[in-house]
Amino acid sequence: MNDHVASNMTDFEPFGRDGVGVKGCYPLITSAVAAAFLAATPAALNAQGYPDVLRTSSYVAVRDGTRLAVNIYRPARGNEAQPAPLPVIFSFTPYRARFKDKDGKVEELALGDRLALRSLIRAGYVVATADIRGKGASFGHRRGFQDRTEAQDGHDLVEWLARQPFSTGKVGMIGCSYLGGTTFHTATTAPPSLKAVFVGASDLDKYAFVRRGGIPAQFNTRPDEPPEVDLASVPVDADADGSMLRAAVAEHSANTPMAALWYGMPYRDSVSDFTGNAFWEEVGTYNYLDAIRRAGIATYFWGNWQDEPTAQSLLSAANFADSRFLAGPGSHCVPPPGFDFTGEITRFFDVHLKGSGGTAKAPRATYWVDGLDGKGGYVTSDKLPGEDNTAQVWFLDGGKSGTARSANDGGLVLRAARPGKDRFTVDYDLPDPEYFAFWAKPMDDKGLSYTTAPLSQPAKIIGFPVAHLMVSADKPDAQVFVYLDQVDAAGKAEVVAFGRLALSHRVEGRAPYAAMGLPFHPGRKADVMPLPPGQVVRVNIDMTPIARVVPAGARLRLTVAGADPRQRNLKDIRQNPAPVITVHRGGADASRLDLPIVK
Repeated sequence: MNDHVASNMTDFEPFGRDGVGVKGCYPLITSAVAAAFLAATPAALNAQGYPDVLRTSSYVAVRDGTRLAVNIYRPARGNEAQPAPLPVIFSFTPYRARFKDKDGKVEELALGDRLALRSLIRAGYVVATADIRGKGASFGHRRGFQDRTEAQDGHDLVEWLARQPFSTGKVGMIGCSYLGGTTFHTATTAPPSLKAVFVGASDLDKYAFVRRGGIPAQFNTRPDEPPEVDLASVPVDADADGSMLRAAVAEHSANTPMAALWYGMPYRDSVSDFTGNAFWEEVGTYNYLDAIRRAGIATYFWGNWQDEPTAQSLLSAANFADSRFLAGPGSHCVPPPGFDFTGEITRFFDVHLKGSGGTAKAPRATYWVDGLDGKGGYVTSDKLPGEDNTAQVWFLDGGKSGTARSANDGGLVLRAARPGKDRFTVDYDLPDPEYFAFWAKPMDDKGLSYTTAPLSQPAKIIGFPVAHLMVSADKPDAQVFVYLDQVDAAGKAEVVAFGRLALSHRVEGRAPYAAMGLPFHPGRKADVMPLPPGQVVRVNIDMTPIARVVPAGARLRLTVAGADPRQRNLKDIRQNPAPVITVHRGGADASRLDLPIVK
C-alpha cells in the first residue's frame, strides 16, 4: 500500500475504550484469526483500483456555528485524486479521527480496515471522518451522550459532504460502538443525501441498554478523559501552530460528564440535572424510526455474539422490515473472522450508493453458529435469529448435579419438580474486572446454580434465553443477575448468555417498538416499586442472544447471583448487610428457563 498520508495505523488497530481510537484497551485479533480474515477477503483488500490516498482536513461550521474537524480522503493514483465525483462514506467519532499515539505516530481512523474504510477508498469511495463536538479537534462541548444536537451535527455534515465537488451527492455512514450510535442517530434526522447506514454495536433503546433491568453496568459509565487526550489530535491543515486545536480543546471543559449523566437518571422518565429534560427519551432511537423508514435509508445492523450490544442490534434489525443483520463470533466491534467483512460492507454500499452489485436478493440475516458441524460456521436466513423458534422449558430442581461450586448445586430438568427453595446471601467480594470486560465469566460460586445432566443429543439454540424466576428477598430491593453457562464434559464452564434485573423494576409493560416477544420493563418512576420483604414474585429476565449447537455430553447451567464484577459503581450500591435472595422452585408456578431451540 502506498498511501500519500502520514499514518502508521494497522488494518487491525483496536478501537479503544468504547469503540475507537485508543490502543491497549481492546483485545487484538490474533495473528491466526487475522490471517483467516485476510484470506477470506481478497476482493476487498486486494482491489487496487485506487491504491493511493490524498487527504485534506478543515473545520466545517454546523447550523449553530460550531466548527467541527473534518478529514477528507480521496482515492488516488500517485498524486492525482480521482477527478470524477464519487459517493462518500462518513464516520463520526468521539475518539479522535486523527491523533498521535504515545510514540508520536499518527493514527487515522480512515486508513484502517476495521470498518473497511481503507478498502472503500480503494473501491472508489471518498471517505470522510469527523470529530464530534466537544471531542478531538472539534470545537464546542457535549451537552449529552448522542443527543439531538450531535445527531443534527451529523445531518449537517452529511449534507455538506453531499455538496462538495468530489461527491456524487450520495452519502453512506458506518460505525461501531459509539460510532455506530452517531451513524444511527444521524439517520434518525433523515438527511436527504444519506442513502445507507451500516450500524455496529449500537442501541435501539438506550435506557434499556445502559440501565438494563434498572441496573447500570459498564457500557457508557466510564470516567471522562483528561484534556491531554484530545490535545494529541492532529490539527487541521490550516492550523499550522496548533492554536485552533488548543482553543477547541479548551471549550471541551464544559462537556457534560457522561457517567454522572447516566447515574443521575435512575428511571426512564427521569429529568436530568444536566440537560433539564427526560434525556433517556431524547436519546432513544426507537422514537425516530419512522423518519428513517420514510426517508428510505437502507439499514444494516451488525454485532458479535460475545458482546452485550448485539441484543440491541438484533432488536434494531427487527424494527425494519427490509433491514439486514450480521453476527459473528468474538467480542466488541471485532471484524467477524472467516467472513468477507470488508467485501460485505463494500457490496452493501455499492448497491445503495452506486446502484451496482445487487443482482441477487441478499439474505436478511447472516450469522455465526458456534459448534455447527462440531466447529462453527456462518448460516444465512430470511429470518432473524430467534424468530419463530419454539421455547424448550427447563425447570429448576433441588437435585444435586455434582458439578458446580454453588452452595445448592441444583439441577435443571424437563419436568416440573416438587416445591422447594434455595437461598443465598449476595456476595460483593468479587474480583476486580479488567478495565472494560466485554463478557461475563462463570459466577456459579457466587450464588445459586442449576445444571442439566449431560445432554443425550446436540441442542441447537438460536435466539434469546429467558429466565422466569419466583423470588423473594429480605430487603425492599435487590439485584438479580442470571447467567447461562455451557459446561463441557471435563467440567469447564463458559458463559454464553446473561441478563439482569433489579427486583424493584419487575413490572412489565408494552414495548414502544418491536421487542421480538421479550419481556419489557418500562422503568418509569411510577412503575418502580419496592418488594415487601418475604413476598414471592415472578421476575422475567431476558438474556443476551446466542446461536450455538451445544454438543451431546455437554451440560447447560443457569446461575443466579446478586452482583457482577463488571458493575463500575459496585462500591456505591452495595448494601450492608447484604441482601438474602430466595429462589422458589417447583409447584404450579415453577421457576424455569426457556431456551429457544431449533428442532
